[in-house]
Amino acid sequence: MAESRRDPIVRTVPHPSDMNGNGDIFGGWVLSQMDVAGGALAARAAHGRVATVAITAMTFVEPIKVGDMVSIYGEVTKIGRTSITVELETVVQRRLENTDRRVTHGTFVFVAIDDDGRPRPVPKDAP
Repeated sequence: MAESRRDPIVRTVPHPSDMNGNGDIFGGWVLSQMDVAGGALAARAAHGRVATVAITAMTFVEPIKVGDMVSIYGEVTKIGRTSITVELETVVQRRLENTDRRVTHGTFVFVAIDDDGRPRPVPKDAP
C-alpha cells in the first residue's frame, strides 16, 4: 500500500473486554474490525451488499494494546465478475506515542450479493 497521509476507514480504541489472557487485544477483534473496513470499501465498489468469502493473507506484526488508537486503511486492488479484493492495513498509535506502528495487514475477498444472498455481478462502473 502506498505510504501517504490518508483517512482511515475505521478508527477505534480497544477496551479491556477486548483483551486476551496475555494482556493484548484478541486477534479476532482486529480481524472483525478489518472485515468491517473492507466490507465498507467493497460495498461502495459493488454499489450494494457484499459478503466476505475469504481472507487470503493475514499477517500479525505487533500486538495491539488496550488504549491504542487503531486505524484501518484499505484499497480495492482487484475487481472480478462478482468479487472484490481489498488490501487492508492496521496502524496504531500507542497511548503515549505520536508515531504510527503497522500492526497487521491482510487481503480480504468479498462477493457482491443480491437481496437473496446470491452472487451478482459487480457493476461495470466500479472503481
